[in-house]
Amino acid sequence: MPWYRLPDQPFCVRCRVLTKADLVESIATEFELSKRQSGEIIDLVLEEIKAALQSGDKVQLIPFGSFLVRDRKAREGRNPKTGAKIKIPARRVPAFSAGKGLKDAVAGPKKKRK
Repeated sequence: MPWYRLPDQPFCVRCRVLTKADLVESIATEFELSKRQSGEIIDLVLEEIKAALQSGDKVQLIPFGSFLVRDRKAREGRNPKTGAKIKIPARRVPAFSAGKGLKDAVAGPKKKRK
């Protein structure tokens, strides 16, 4: 059985979902830790990333990718039900930019040119 599971959503036919529980189990097995210890490690890493983003810092995990905060401008939108115009306020949103290593891994092996 792989470390990921199939999703419960019927719309995702070919997708597989890697959950936090899957990561906990994988780390616990790989490093011979208890699931509680590996869960605490994952929680710590995620908290550090969240704290850095809250303070406006960029988080670089080379070659995986970078987490950063982007500012969205205020804009005008429409209520899809009524069609009425609404103002959408400016806000800060988390973003992820994939690194070269992740992009190459997802793309698969390079094809040889003739």
